[in-house]
Amino acid sequence: MQHKLSRCVLAAAICLVLSACSAKSEIVEVIVGGTSARDTAGERHWLKYQQDAEAAGGGEIKMRMLIRGELGSEDQIVSGLRRGRVQFANLSALIASTIVPEVSLVYAPYLFDSEAEADFVFDKYLTPEYRKLFAARGLEFIVWYELGEQQIWSRDKPILAPTDMQGVRFRIAASKSAELLGQALKADLIPLGYAEIIPSLQTGLIAAGENGIPLYARTGIAPEAPHLTMTNHSLSLSVIVADKPWWDQQSEKVRTVLREEFPKEPEIRSAVREEIRTDLSEAEKLGFKVYDLSPEQRKAWSDATRSTHAELIRAIGGESQRLYDLAMAGKAAYAAQLTGPATRSPN
Repeated sequence: MQHKLSRCVLAAAICLVLSACSAKSEIVEVIVGGTSARDTAGERHWLKYQQDAEAAGGGEIKMRMLIRGELGSEDQIVSGLRRGRVQFANLSALIASTIVPEVSLVYAPYLFDSEAEADFVFDKYLTPEYRKLFAARGLEFIVWYELGEQQIWSRDKPILAPTDMQGVRFRIAASKSAELLGQALKADLIPLGYAEIIPSLQTGLIAAGENGIPLYARTGIAPEAPHLTMTNHSLSLSVIVADKPWWDQQSEKVRTVLREEFPKEPEIRSAVREEIRTDLSEAEKLGFKVYDLSPEQRKAWSDATRSTHAELIRAIGGESQRLYDLAMAGKAAYAAQLTGPATRSPN
């Protein structure tokens, strides 16, 4: 009887050990890849997300934050996603367009007339459609991460009119939207990676370029190219995504935590726009000068570049024409709600 009892006690002890090991093995490690600059709203959002997700996970989630370029370039982060080595990532819209070509559409110059209009069209019309496109290509869409509007910066003198761009050595990203923009402005196009901007300014290889203010003001570009023209010519976005095959294997609890604990678009927009206002107010200290444009000057930029829309849609193909038409419907609905009864968005 005593021997039988001992065996029961031993079995119970083994079960407890196995249970403890099983519980330990169920911890979900999430490798997060990104290229955030230090001391920015983006970095602060990531670090808060790590804290909040691990707390909400109750010990079941461990975030490994490789968010400052530790994994290399964005191309390498995309490769990590495809190989299952990265589970969660922040991708610029430009690199995301290599996976979902229709993302290039958001960089069409003067597609939107204001930040408020863009917010409305994305929230009510475009984001649900992009979510489907990302899913079809193996990525779980989490949220858009705004980086402000694109502006023109220059090294030697301010560029205030589209005609000032003629023949200027203009750095462009490797995207069709940037190429068409530069061609419309009759610039001398120099395709370069983001990391090559500063040394290329220093050697004189380039004299101008475009970026959102968070990627310009505090990353070393501003002192080298101190003239910032507020063209507000297109959106600057990145997208937060997860590896969908990995995502689909996780428990509902893990998926809920990872989705819900990341800041939502309104919070992101508010933080980034406040950061932009701060950067502009501290322009002299940061080493650059701001050139605001009159409505007539901005119209000249719009008139010079909006003709690229049709060619961009043709180049992208896929669902781009349908998404563009949807954006136009959203713009009309936004205008209607400002002047009359709100127009319902499609289901």
